[in-house]
Amino acid sequence: MTIKVAINGFGRIGRLVMRSIIESGRSDIEVVAINDLASVDTNAHLLKYDSVHGRCPADISAQDGKLMINGKAIQAYAERDPANLPWGDLGVDVAMECTGIFTARDAAAKHLEAGAKKVLIS
Repeated sequence: MTIKVAINGFGRIGRLVMRSIIESGRSDIEVVAINDLASVDTNAHLLKYDSVHGRCPADISAQDGKLMINGKAIQAYAERDPANLPWGDLGVDVAMECTGIFTARDAAAKHLEAGAKKVLIS
């Protein structure tokens, strides 16, 4: 069974979560979406070229408003309110809360309202 993950906040922590999933090579974890206010082009560049960890060992680009990793399209959103994200429609099992903003229980619960089954706060 594949665990579908969404990453809310694609800053330092969110990108490292994505990178660790890429580098693990696990086929049972699938990132289906990211949510960040920066453009998908900027997020692709920052994931690909990390000033501390070096270049990410994957083919990374932005295409048609989506983040492309090794040929797989990942939905990209720029929504300020997690309750408005389509986690239910995407079948998200775990929403990774990486913004540093929605860290209180009631704030993080907005991901559950959006349809995620679980929330992990970084």
